[in-house]
Amino acid sequence: MSHPRKINLPTQSMLWSRIGQGDFLDCYVVRSDLPARTAAEVATHFPPWVRGLLYLRGLITAPFGLSNNGPEAPDKLGMFPVESDANGELIAGFDDSHLNFRISVLSHQGQVSLATWVHPHHFGGKLYLRCILPFHILVVRNALARVARNKAAPAG
Repeated sequence: MSHPRKINLPTQSMLWSRIGQGDFLDCYVVRSDLPARTAAEVATHFPPWVRGLLYLRGLITAPFGLSNNGPEAPDKLGMFPVESDANGELIAGFDDSHLNFRISVLSHQGQVSLATWVHPHHFGGKLYLRCILPFHILVVRNALARVARNKAAPAG
């Protein structure tokens, strides 16, 4: 399973506590022995084409006051503040004016899953989500493909 495939959110994910009516949730998985933090670092080290998309997103959303760098936080992966890193799962993300979102990177039994949860606040959040969804899927699948290609460092 070196290619990402869509799955249901693993039962042990902490994202389950957030899911409500009208929320968006997707989850993809690849075979990998990387710990969650390492996999999250690989996933958020975006290639140039993703950085270009994020730059374009910033230009388009700036007039609406959307965050382009995420809030300040002592522990961040890219623009994503780390909310928790325990039990093989890293949760990162933040609440913004148009939506709340979190990503989960879960390492369990030789697999790494990457889940995205989004709670839109209003029509603008739903419209934003609908517009970025095709790009989101490409970015997530690319991120997990890069995770699958990386190897865990030997212990010791």
